[in-house]
Amino acid sequence: MTSASDRDELANPERLAIWLDEHIPELGNGPLRIEQLHGGTSNVILTLDRGERTMVLRRPPPVPPPGSERTVLREARVLTALNGTNVPHPHCFGSCDDAHVIGVPFYVMERVEGWAAELRGERIYHRAPFDTMPCEYGIAYAMVDGLIALANVDYRAVGLEGFGRPDGFLERQVDRWDRQLDSYAELYNYPGRHIPGHDYARDWLRANIPDDFRAGIIHGDVGTPNALFAFDRPARLTALIDWELSTIGDPLIDLAWFTNKLRDCDNPERTSENVLYNIENFPTRQELARYYAAGTGRNLSHFDYYCILALFKGGCILEYKVAQAAAGILPEATGRFFDKLVLGNFAKAEELARRAG
Repeated sequence: MTSASDRDELANPERLAIWLDEHIPELGNGPLRIEQLHGGTSNVILTLDRGERTMVLRRPPPVPPPGSERTVLREARVLTALNGTNVPHPHCFGSCDDAHVIGVPFYVMERVEGWAAELRGERIYHRAPFDTMPCEYGIAYAMVDGLIALANVDYRAVGLEGFGRPDGFLERQVDRWDRQLDSYAELYNYPGRHIPGHDYARDWLRANIPDDFRAGIIHGDVGTPNALFAFDRPARLTALIDWELSTIGDPLIDLAWFTNKLRDCDNPERTSENVLYNIENFPTRQELARYYAAGTGRNLSHFDYYCILALFKGGCILEYKVAQAAAGILPEATGRFFDKLVLGNFAKAEELARRAG
């Protein structure tokens, strides 16, 4: 249990109450009660209660990682832009970039009711009865409903012009993620390694960039652990959460990121190794792609490209966990788990690229 003094360090009640009086009268005007809901290395989540309703404050941790203060304000911007849309998300009531209030930038959002999936060990688990058929089958479509709504938002019309750099987005992707992969050498004194499948996927992606790019809002880390679902049936998405990686780019990457973890009807022999979901209860990635295309009108003739790009991106990102384990920052067991994910991503990327020709 977090002590009152610790909570006060995270959000000074007196100064915060003054700011809330001016900027978020919807919370009420009673005595401010603050509780810590979550505290991690990337963000801290506090609940705010003044006797009428509960809201959530999101801020960087006491020792913020590089860029976290900017990230918090970017999250607030995209959530605010989505307030007038039908994208399931926490309504953002306001944000603050004045460090004199609680010491760091923060924003205040709606507390959305719902349950989220949990990553335990090497699998993602869903709350009963959504861990069995036919409920779990519906979870996948509920997720894609959210992605359809997001892809259909005109990012300029909601005020996100300049939130990302859509021009040349796909052309930059391989180099952007390769640079991140290379950065682990300096960050963690990690010598790096040859990863089978990396070079083939890299070269294939550079040679097969689609020519029908349509810019839109990207969530950046789509999965059921980053979503909230209604407690009652049928499966319904109440909010996409954790928007730290959101930007303007090609929304098909979000669809590929999610469906890469599912069954592939073109490769029914695929084993359950390196698969996080109980995929026997899910549609195939092709079924969900057709559903997405029907809901967005987007051309999915190049969907394999996005699946390969998502696998490449994921492999480059997750290698940092392997590097941290090698440096002794994380346990060896964690390193082995992420090593399997990285190798699986690049092996699958090469397999799909060779099949695509």
